Amino acid sequence: MVTFLAGGTGTPKLLDGAARVWDPADTAVVANTGDDVEIGGHLVCPDVDTVLFAGGGVLDRETWWGIDGDTTATHEELSRLASAAGDAIDGDPGTPRYLDDAAQTAGREIARWRRFSGVGEFMEIGDRDRAVHVTRTGLLDEGKSLTAATRALAAAFDLDVDLLPMSDDPVATLIHTEDGETIHFQEYWVARRAEPAVADVEFRGSEDAEPTEAVREALAEPVVIGPSNPVTSLGPMLALPGFERALRETPVVAVSPFVGDEVFSGPAGALMAGVGREPSTAGVAAAYPFADAFVLDEADPTDIARHVERTDTRIDDGDDAERVARACERALEAVEGDAAGASTPREGAG
Repeated sequence: MVTFLAGGTGTPKLLDGAARVWDPADTAVVANTGDDVEIGGHLVCPDVDTVLFAGGGVLDRETWWGIDGDTTATHEELSRLASAAGDAIDGDPGTPRYLDDAAQTAGREIARWRRFSGVGEFMEIGDRDRAVHVTRTGLLDEGKSLTAATRALAAAFDLDVDLLPMSDDPVATLIHTEDGETIHFQEYWVARRAEPAVADVEFRGSEDAEPTEAVREALAEPVVIGPSNPVTSLGPMLALPGFERALRETPVVAVSPFVGDEVFSGPAGALMAGVGREPSTAGVAAAYPFADAFVLDEADPTDIARHVERTDTRIDDGDDAERVARACERALEAVEGDAAGASTPREGAG
């Protein structure tokens, strides 16, 4: 058995190759839910759905978001209606429209602190994609947990791996900006294109949330952290009580999303700097004191006082993903071998 911690696009890309290394039937994927939003009453789980659609063979691999070839008639009509309504809707229909403070904590608990109006939709949601969100939300309204709803959708997409949301409780990733605003991560990343500058990141609700029993069982197995964003992909998981402790008690290998101080893609550098961490592989190692081993790019000059496997860590296709997954496999084998003798240092980076 092996467990992957997934957020963003880095780990889902790695999963393409992992299926050639580990039996998918013996693979669990714990997905970040801090990025989730409720738009127009429907719960959207971006990191869960990237794994869902990739495993189901329908992911749009140009954008790594949504379903390949999906139409957007509903989204376009929502935008048209908002524009045509003009002043009657009170505000700019092209920007994120938060529901008021009272609505943020009313009704469906899993959507707390991340409720947006469906007027003008700031995230483009395809028609088939929307059917997934309607189904998920309907199952939640029937009393199912997010874990149960996710497993139902995984069955519908014929997933081979066990896909698990990190928690059945609400955790919202909020960005505190240097301008003094507090905005949801999706507004920061999708609507504002990673602006303005980040002053801090909050995982609201994490102190009262819990990993599910299924997640706890998955964390008892060897863990692979793919090249995901340490702050907003892994941060919400690590903020859950007991999550990091579980990682300290099992073999863990992490793939750096950096080559030295150059990030492959996404806002990881700005976010790490915003929370006071060095935006580099060394910063990733410091953020993951529980990791026993790392997979680094051959060109990465970073020295880490833990086991290191080196390979070309760029992932553009399934063959690339398999190469990185093989390096993860070697790292886990080395860590498990070390357990019989001297233990590998687990604190800090050299």
